[in-house]
This record gives sequence, C-alpha cells and structure tokens, in this order.
Amino acid sequence: MIKRLKNMLGIESVKVELEIPQEIEKKDQNIKGEIILTTQSDAEVESISIKLIEKYTRGRKESKLIDEYVISKILVNERVNISKDEVIKLPFDLPFKIVKSPMDELQDNNFFNGLIVGLAKKLKGVKSEYRILAEVNIKGTALQPFAEKGLYFR
Repeated sequence: MIKRLKNMLGIESVKVELEIPQEIEKKDQNIKGEIILTTQSDAEVESISIKLIEKYTRGRKESKLIDEYVISKILVNERVNISKDEVIKLPFDLPFKIVKSPMDELQDNNFFNGLIVGLAKKLKGVKSEYRILAEVNIKGTALQPFAEKGLYFR
C-alpha cells in the first residue's frame, strides 16, 4: 500500500536533470543537450516535453508586468523503461528562433541607436530571461518530475 502511494505521488520515482550549455549563440538556432534520468524503483517513461521559455519583464514596482512565452517546444513520445539505479542519458536538439522587437532591431542597427535604446530599456526595466524546461510523463504517477535550467544568449 505504501509503495503504491509513493508511486502515485512520484516519491522515489524518476529524477530528471538537464545538461545544456549555459551560453548559446542566437545565430545557432539549435540547442543541443541531454536529459539524464535516474530512479530508485522501476518506472516507465511515456513521453518527455522540452520547452524553451522566455520570461519578459517590463516596468517597475506597481506597474511591473511579466509575461512568459514558449519560444520552442518538442515532444518525445519514445517509451523508455528505467530499472532501479540505472542512469539513462537521452540527447535532444531543440530548434528555436528568437524574434526581435522593433526596438531590438533599432538597437542592432548602429552604435548610437544601440546606446539610446539600451538606456530606454534600462529606464523602463525591460529584460528577458530564458530557461529550458523538461517535463517527464511517468506511467502511473500523478506528480510528474521536471527539471529547469536557465541559459544566456550571446
């Protein structure tokens, strides 16, 4: 009974880790990484969802607005059986395309515009943060394991 409850809640179930580079070139348009799966009991992975998410923040104090956008997403529907104390490494390629705002385009045009737009962004509190989120769907588990890792675009 306790074992069934642990399995349902995901306790002692699959642990997920992400291995990706911390810095990525925007021009690459592809993120290569690995998902590392380990477990303390036998489990069956039904699918894995990998997303690149942008957290876009603007404004200050009371007028601060935060939005999150899924830039890219892949779904791996490959079933994987994991045995106790086994380590499985699954490589992935996540294609992406960063969309530039008109202000970003103006900033990239020349040095002088870049200074002015950079100052305007700083005054308005505009910034973007990126992260990779990997969610693993385990058969018979209500709480699905996940891993997140931040990254920086050069």
